Amino acid sequence: MKILIPTAKEMNFNLKPCGKCSLSEQTKLIVAGLSRYSIEELSHFYHISWERAEEEHTHLQRLKKGEALTYPALHLFDGLMYRHIKRNNLTEKEIRYVDDHLFITSSLYGILPAMALISPHRLDFLVKYTISGKNLKNYWRQNYDAAIADEELILSLLSSEFETVFSKSIRDKMIRFKFLEDREGRLKVHSTISKKARGQFLTALIENQITTKEEIKQLQFAGFAFREDLSTLMNYVFVKK
Repeated sequence: MKILIPTAKEMNFNLKPCGKCSLSEQTKLIVAGLSRYSIEELSHFYHISWERAEEEHTHLQRLKKGEALTYPALHLFDGLMYRHIKRNNLTEKEIRYVDDHLFITSSLYGILPAMALISPHRLDFLVKYTISGKNLKNYWRQNYDAAIADEELILSLLSSEFETVFSKSIRDKMIRFKFLEDREGRLKVHSTISKKARGQFLTALIENQITTKEEIKQLQFAGFAFREDLSTLMNYVFVKK
């Protein structure tokens, strides 16, 4: 079983670094291209200020030279979903579960074990960037597909930005999740609820060592419970009262 989660724009820069960065050949190609951008070009490319573009330029040069510092991916990303994932004080069993089942999808690094050491980056699949004549999604598709092609159970907590990197044949194998809130009999959903719930759901998976579909359906967490009547074979709905 593999659980897939996206990266986040927010990052925690108060972490202790874990050493220098080691890059795959695919990542090196991306870094080589981006490192040729001037500060002004990076400012336009990312729609950021000159000051931030200067920081990104320096970081890319360090990445290219293998001098960029690294941090565990699960702790580096710090968006709303990540802040609701149990990341600290994990038991040995929980650490093994994370190592065995949890993977992060990245536009710079590919599919990563959750605790892989990476360096902060701005790149995402929404930017218009080509590498070897391909956009980022096409560039990574074969790598993404190969990473989970043999998995029988794939749990997707991804947005469409990341899911559509995979081929349709792989996407058709994914179980997706929707988290709703029952407000006086009316079911509501919005991004804040969804992001928090995804982190809370993942925490419940980790703490309960969940590995089967039936175990998922029995989960109750943060007020959420599975709703069979609203769910389908590949789309599971949880409702919070």
